Amino acid sequence: MASIRDQVASEEWAVREDLAACYRQVARMGWDDLIFTHISVRVPGPEHHFLINPYGLLFSEITASSLVKIDLEANVVLDTGHPINPAGFTIHSAIHEAREDAKCVLHLHTVDGTAVSTQQGGLLPLNQTALLVREDIAYHDYEGVAVDLDERERLVRDLGTKNLMLLHNHGTLTVGETAGQAFTRMYYLERACSMQVRTLAGGLGTVPVAPSVVEKTAGQGEGLSFVGDALVWPAMRRQLDREAPDYRD
Repeated sequence: MASIRDQVASEEWAVREDLAACYRQVARMGWDDLIFTHISVRVPGPEHHFLINPYGLLFSEITASSLVKIDLEANVVLDTGHPINPAGFTIHSAIHEAREDAKCVLHLHTVDGTAVSTQQGGLLPLNQTALLVREDIAYHDYEGVAVDLDERERLVRDLGTKNLMLLHNHGTLTVGETAGQAFTRMYYLERACSMQVRTLAGGLGTVPVAPSVVEKTAGQGEGLSFVGDALVWPAMRRQLDREAPDYRD
């Protein structure tokens, strides 16, 4: 599609590029689910408009211009010729409205993330990766496909001030001030889930982590926001600029 760069403010174009890059990197990590699941970013300004994926495009196809801008009532603010997924609106509008700091919301249906969301006990303290994020995880019970707007209140209540969530029987979710923060948090959450699935599948029992170490390591995960913005995300953007620069279109 034609570029809409001249139709939006420079601040909006910057977050469009960032969000398109996030979609592309999620696809490269193998975290996508055909045309389903969603990542959204709030557009700078007082209106609480946010950008979300055009329903029907693969994550590997999404560009800065193809993203759809909507408001908190699901009205399309800037039409790019694509519809949106109603379930995506329910989840993302709830969090964007309630959490001023949650400027990026990332939701997935990965195999390992969904497996752990379905296990009793959720994410277990089995390894360093899990320990770094475990204290920042919230849980939300499954209520069916997320098209009931009444669910938004319970979703926000369950998330509270946490930045990661396991949606029981459904998948994973992270939020961040930026796409880089949300992506890095998701990387740690998804990696921890994969480690748990493989560990428990081995059937040989696990080596317990001392409670004092669990407590100590939990406090060491607070630097993920800085690492995501300053180190991880710039590297992810450089990779795309080398290998798939059309995300900027």
